[in-house]
Amino acid sequence: MRWKQSVAESAAEGERGNPLASFVPLIVDAGIPMATYYLLSDGFGFSTVAALGWSSVVPALRTVWGLVSSRSVNGLALLILVVNVVGLALSAVAGDPRLMMAKDSGVSSVVGIVILLSVRTNRPLMTAGLKPWVTKGSAAGNAAWDRLTAGSERFRRAERRFSAIWGTALLTECVVKVIGAYTVPVDTMVWLGTVLTVVAILAAMVIAGGSCAEPMEKMVGAEVAAAAERTVDVGGADRGSGVPVGAAAGAAAGVAS
Repeated sequence: MRWKQSVAESAAEGERGNPLASFVPLIVDAGIPMATYYLLSDGFGFSTVAALGWSSVVPALRTVWGLVSSRSVNGLALLILVVNVVGLALSAVAGDPRLMMAKDSGVSSVVGIVILLSVRTNRPLMTAGLKPWVTKGSAAGNAAWDRLTAGSERFRRAERRFSAIWGTALLTECVVKVIGAYTVPVDTMVWLGTVLTVVAILAAMVIAGGSCAEPMEKMVGAEVAAAAERTVDVGGADRGSGVPVGAAAGAAAGVAS
């Protein structure tokens, strides 16, 4: 369940120009727990239940640290933290490894449901990861985003559809993993669960990226270019106080690229 937050974080890191760093959250939240489980169960003889419980600690601590160190509260991060705490608490009383795995998926499905419910609000939860991706973090891009959010129904539909796709992917992944928890051997399900997670991530990225993020990025780029042209027009009316054409065009190119 920790990987839901990692998706947004990975996208933000990639857009900041650090492609290698974009894989760190997924490694911490998916790779380390899987390796920890096999190390504790096969290497140190921990029971399946104990290995599953301890393998959840590192991602949970990372989520807490990310929330504490952040200057602002991210709604998705806060939701992940609550889910982690509930999941670890239930792990302490669950004695059946299959129930533990099903519990993780069941509690994690809350994230998908909440994301889907947030589509009905003015601030879908996945917007936290989508906006930096679309605007490249530039002031001109952020301003264009705000104008489009206020005035373009097409833009708002794409924003809501982005969260709807991710919420559906997360919920579907959880259902499949619950079924697998009771039909597949536990040791197999530990690594197979990670495979299902990766497949869900890739599917959501491809579908939501092509149908939502890319069109929104083009709309933001067009809005930035239009704003730059308006600035140039004002400058043409008053050459002494206008913004240079090169500077306005450069701002537009920075978001459109």
